[in-house]
Amino acid sequence: MSTGELLSIEPQELQFPFELRKQISCSLNLSNKTDNYVAFKVKTTNPKKYCVRPNTGVLLPRSTCNVIVIMQAQKEAPPDMQCKDKFLLQSVVASPGATAKDITSEMFNKESEHHVEECKLRVIYVAAPRPPSPVREGSEEGLSPRASVSDNGSLNAAESVSGTRLEQHKHQDNSDDVTSLSRSVIRTFSSGIEILWASAKSLIFKLTEEKNSAIQQNNRLQQELDLLRREAKRGNGGIPFMYVILVGLVGLVGIILGYILKTT
Repeated sequence: MSTGELLSIEPQELQFPFELRKQISCSLNLSNKTDNYVAFKVKTTNPKKYCVRPNTGVLLPRSTCNVIVIMQAQKEAPPDMQCKDKFLLQSVVASPGATAKDITSEMFNKESEHHVEECKLRVIYVAAPRPPSPVREGSEEGLSPRASVSDNGSLNAAESVSGTRLEQHKHQDNSDDVTSLSRSVIRTFSSGIEILWASAKSLIFKLTEEKNSAIQQNNRLQQELDLLRREAKRGNGGIPFMYVILVGLVGLVGIILGYILKTT
């Protein structure tokens, strides 16, 4: 921890667990030790490589602030994991009630009458933490957790159990996929049947209406034919020309009706 007159800064070194092609971050904890408003500014020798949030700000009296430093993803590892990048944190007493918008570069000018405190921070690369190794469970299947590897290099008992579990999970996933596919096929088949049934009902209804209309038309013609027959008998006994036409029409309607009845 660095202790100046204005701020306490922790830690003094920016430690990044270095990993290739991965963005890494670390944090600084700033504490205002005074009863004044304190403005701060963070600068680095390599601004394209790092992003600081916030890089400027104002700490209220006796308050704290967290500063996040983000290192962009690196494509190559540095030689011997050494880094020459450095940071500079400057702090100065600000006017009461000041905010980040009131901060100017002139405030941190050493040649001005302001008392500027500076703290240099260096960057250190550390090894990235390794993921914890899986706990070997030897109690299952009656196996000991310390089952040794045989002379020919075969897997130990714990690894065999893990492999069995993995195969079980794969089998379960395959079963779930088959079940999902079956349900999808059933839904598609049901939808197709519903569409066909609706089309069939519509066709049956249409044919029934046509059949009823033909029957009604035939009945009307039959009634008119009977009426003409009765009128012909009352006359001179000759067969009128209109009567012959109506008989032909009745025959034609009968043929059409018979065709419709056969198709239904």
